[in-house]
Amino acid sequence: MFTQTLTRGFRDRVLASPLVDLLTGPHGVDRYTELVAPTWTMGDARAKVVAVARQTPRSVTLTLEPNLAFQGFRAGQHINLSVEIDGRRRTRCYSPASAEGARHIELTIGRHDGGLVSTHLFDHARPGMIVGLDSVGGDFTLPVARPRRVLFVSGGSGITPVMSMLRTMRAEGSDRKVAFVHYARSAAEACYRDELRAMSGVRVLHGFTRDTAGSDLTGRFGVEHIAAAMPEPDAVYVCGPPALVAAVREHFPQALSESFVPPVFDLSGATGGRVAFADSGVDVTDDGRPLLEQAESAGLTPESGCRMGICHSCTRRKTRGAVKNLITGAVSGTDEEDVQICVSVPVGDVDLAL
Repeated sequence: MFTQTLTRGFRDRVLASPLVDLLTGPHGVDRYTELVAPTWTMGDARAKVVAVARQTPRSVTLTLEPNLAFQGFRAGQHINLSVEIDGRRRTRCYSPASAEGARHIELTIGRHDGGLVSTHLFDHARPGMIVGLDSVGGDFTLPVARPRRVLFVSGGSGITPVMSMLRTMRAEGSDRKVAFVHYARSAAEACYRDELRAMSGVRVLHGFTRDTAGSDLTGRFGVEHIAAAMPEPDAVYVCGPPALVAAVREHFPQALSESFVPPVFDLSGATGGRVAFADSGVDVTDDGRPLLEQAESAGLTPESGCRMGICHSCTRRKTRGAVKNLITGAVSGTDEEDVQICVSVPVGDVDLAL
């Protein structure tokens, strides 16, 4: 083990040397070292899958070993994960379930009907697989001064960021009072059920909405569930489907929330303007949909991830014209700027570097 550690440390110092990068130009050292080991890069954050588990019938849990280019994350944040499918790089954002600062990253990914990346990973993920990591982000995080009484609420795959928060607090030796309420369709689909059950000092309640066998709670989130979990929390964190988030915020307006379900937009505002995808020489007439969808309908294949304005992987340069952000309602100016094309619609004629 000492030899392995020494070798790794020596390798990392050599790879970080400006002289080595100069001597391996114009491509840089990464393009040569990745031929030996795909994660031996200093510029591109990547990870090797070191373990795969399918703990429920509809999810896959990946344990990732990141390289030194990955700078870590805060509990609750999301990471853009890239994987190659049929020769094309696909990117989606997922929230780690592992504690902040842990050596390995744990991602539990729910398989969604029609979900290209989630289905691919559920069916084909294996140890040794290399994935890309990029663009850690999100403000769904714990404050530096941890609250004394915390209520975590999650639904489905929304359990992962709050699981990261819980694991982080426990790793810190926190003596805070914590209640954890998780909703799933059945006991078989409840991720981390055994681990949560074994946790001392955490009040854990499960609500099963279809097959109710073994459920601790009846029905949807409401005052009865609050009374059973924690009537007067200092802080509430909720992640899950929009209906669950809305129900929690009805009782706790200050709750910090996140949802990975794409919102439904009103697309009735087609301008009939000209949308020019300048780099491809393709023009279309605006039909009111986000620029990403209009580009795809025109036969283009821009990179995209979450398709809901979270991961920023679809960001492109607008060179002329104004667009409206469907999430914020803000209308841009007509100058050059970067826009998220998955949630931006044209306001009149627009030129895009795509």
